[in-house]
Amino acid sequence: MTDEELLALARAEARVGLSEGGIPIGAALAHEGRVLGVGHNKRVQLGSAIRHGETDCLENVGRLPASVYAGSTIATTLSPCDMCTGAILLYGIPRVVVGENRTFYGGEDLLRARGVEVVVLDDAECIALMESFIAGNPELWNEDIGEPPDTLDAPR
Repeated sequence: MTDEELLALARAEARVGLSEGGIPIGAALAHEGRVLGVGHNKRVQLGSAIRHGETDCLENVGRLPASVYAGSTIATTLSPCDMCTGAILLYGIPRVVVGENRTFYGGEDLLRARGVEVVVLDDAECIALMESFIAGNPELWNEDIGEPPDTLDAPR
C-alpha cells in the first residue's frame, strides 16, 4: 500500500465526518501493507473532547500488541495536534503520513525529534477540504483547535 493509497482512505473518512456535520479530519492505520482501521474526527457527533481523526482510528483498531504499532504507518489528513502527536508517540508508531500542514501545523517537529518519520504529501484535496471548512465554520474550528493567537490578548 502506498502513502497516497493510505491517505485516500483517510480523506474518505474526513468526507464522512463532514457529511455527519463534524470536522473533516480522517486517519488510517496500516501494518505491513494491510489496513488495520480508519477513523474520523467525531468531537461534534459524539460530544467528545478527544475523538480526533487519529484517536478515533486507534480506538476503532482496538488493542494491538506493541510490535504491531511499532511496524505501522498512520496517515492523517491534517498535521496531528499535540494530543494526537502524543498518542502516536505513546503507541510507538514510527511513521506518519500527513495530508497537509498549511492550515494547521501540529506536532511534526516533536515527532521528528523523537525519531518518527513524517512524510507531508501537501495534498490539494486535503488543503481544499480544510480551507473550505475553516472559512465556513470558524467558531467550530476554533473550538476544536483553539482560538486564533490574535484574539487571545484581546479584551473581553
